[in-house]
Amino acid sequence: MLGSINIKDVKLKIGDWCKQKRLLFGLSQYELAQVLDMSRLTIRKLEEGKNVTLDTLLKVVNHFDMLDNVYKIIDTDISSNNINSLY
Repeated sequence: MLGSINIKDVKLKIGDWCKQKRLLFGLSQYELAQVLDMSRLTIRKLEEGKNVTLDTLLKVVNHFDMLDNVYKIIDTDISSNNINSLY
């Protein structure tokens, strides 16, 4: 798929977003990690676009008050597809 966005691109963009928000709030990686009860290495990995858990990502998103936005995007997408569950 030429010209399409891939997972690596999204992970790097999320990392850039996290770093930008962290710096905007005047936090070091260590300070953000302390607030979220995780290691500085975890924050560094996220900012570098490396593998992190969904839980880690959601904690960061929540900390920067973006969880409602993420939820609404997903909910809107689900609602617009009108797919009946198989379960």
